[in-house]
Amino acid sequence: MSATTLPEDSGTGPAAGKRRVHAQIPDDKAMLRAAVELTRDINTARPEIYWPDMLLSTIVGYGALAGAILLEPLWLAVLSGLVAVFALYRALLFIHEISHLHRDALPGFRTAWNLLVGIPMLTPSLMYDSAHRIHHTRTRYGTIEDPEYMPLALMKPWSLPAFVLVAALAPVALVLRWGILAPLGLVIPPLRRFAWERFSTLAINPEFRRRPPEDKERSWYLFQQTGASIWAIFLMTTPFWLGWKPLLVAMIITGAVAVFNQLRTLVAHLWENDGQAMTVTAQYLDSVNVPRTVAAIWAPVGLRYHALHHLVPSLPYHSLHEAHQRISAHLGDGSTFDEASHPGMWPLVGRIAKSTMGQRDTAD
Repeated sequence: MSATTLPEDSGTGPAAGKRRVHAQIPDDKAMLRAAVELTRDINTARPEIYWPDMLLSTIVGYGALAGAILLEPLWLAVLSGLVAVFALYRALLFIHEISHLHRDALPGFRTAWNLLVGIPMLTPSLMYDSAHRIHHTRTRYGTIEDPEYMPLALMKPWSLPAFVLVAALAPVALVLRWGILAPLGLVIPPLRRFAWERFSTLAINPEFRRRPPEDKERSWYLFQQTGASIWAIFLMTTPFWLGWKPLLVAMIITGAVAVFNQLRTLVAHLWENDGQAMTVTAQYLDSVNVPRTVAAIWAPVGLRYHALHHLVPSLPYHSLHEAHQRISAHLGDGSTFDEASHPGMWPLVGRIAKSTMGQRDTAD
């Protein structure tokens, strides 16, 4: 691969490793230009990668879930459950790709994913796509209007374990959302509005309130809501004719998927912004790349390059590694681009935890 030659620019970000007031970081124009110009030829989603990846992850995930329910002895069921967690985790994370796909890209992929993964796991794509686009809005990232941002690094130490562990309640919350609140909302309009505003988005910002859907989205969202509601009601009936074991095992596995995803979310950003609007470069530096190959296990479907994703949100997941190599080679070590690269999950957890400890000491 030969990198495209771009004109040089003196714009660079602040030195790595220093705490920054993110709203004061100017844009590094050389980096922004390189991110666009060096990735134009790899900016198309390839169906021969998306479809097999999603389908294989789904098949393996459900097969392993069945094994966790049916297999004996216990160690074999547990091993099958672990395979199910990782496979279903990967299949579920295609919801992120769906939120960025152009409407004409990969015909049928959104519908197939919702039927195979989103609705069965009670997380249809409506819970993510429009809200995630707000997260990528230039003037709303990291502000009170961002559904996917909380200044975790500026909060108290207890907020980190609470942030991760609360995700274990997701399976119960999703069954209640779609199996109880959705049907009741049909006859109680205020409850329907409340559920839509508060419980229809995969948000971490407790202040976020979702707006009513646009007219062009209503039929598509109605399809997803109806499917999720029917499936949730079906799941609630299974203990009466299948016993409790299948539902409990499925909820344990999906709860593990949710906790694992929440841990990944914890290290997707540095969470150091205090609510002010930020430049694109500041958003990039508040986000995280983990180029090491092992990171693809806990941040699959391209999410180990989350900072790069914030530079070029439309870039498909299978192109992010190549894009990272091209831009790194062009800008070199010590560039602003290089600053967003981190060694792994646990150093990032440690960095954020250390920051929260500083908040405690300040309060004391």
